[in-house]
Amino acid sequence: MSGQLGHSGAARVGIGGPVGSGKTRLLEQIIPRFIQRGTNIAVITNDLVTHEDAIRVRRSGLIAPERVLAVETGACPHSAIREDPTLNIQAADLLEERFGPLDLILIESGGDNLASSFSLDLVDFWLFVIDVAGGDDIPRKRGLGVMQCDLLVINKTDLAPYVGVDLARMEQEARQVRNGRAMLMTNCATGNGVDQIVDLIAREVLFED
Repeated sequence: MSGQLGHSGAARVGIGGPVGSGKTRLLEQIIPRFIQRGTNIAVITNDLVTHEDAIRVRRSGLIAPERVLAVETGACPHSAIREDPTLNIQAADLLEERFGPLDLILIESGGDNLASSFSLDLVDFWLFVIDVAGGDDIPRKRGLGVMQCDLLVINKTDLAPYVGVDLARMEQEARQVRNGRAMLMTNCATGNGVDQIVDLIAREVLFED
């Protein structure tokens, strides 16, 4: 695990990845699974100059709308999760004040490129979502997100036959560049593979058996 709860309060888990990789859909799959476990959670979304993702999650009915805060980064999305995560830290602290003691805060980054990463001043654990439709060469590009995240998620596995991707090769090359670090394959549209993500976070971040 990257961070070791170097702050008080809830564990904080970041979700990053390129535009369209399925970050918000993954978030929507994760939320009810943690709620079903009895985990006290809240959510922060990041967008450039809108609250679009936050509005989507609030309207989903998966979580009380007031437990979802939006951060407008005003610049490249990674600026508010890496260079200066102050806005996200303040949002997390505000959620703690309103709904604490929280167990978990999920922080979704706005869509960014393969160089996006999370500051460890902000999160204790972060996952990076790429998707099959983006091409099976993504692991070979060795972006910071792919290389440094605690968990790499390869999403939209069902699209492989339709976009000419050799899924087995993509998985093999991802495992090679990850050098033993965690990686999971998912189809967040159906929820396939999401239970394993939740189990990993529960074990590695919330220290549940």
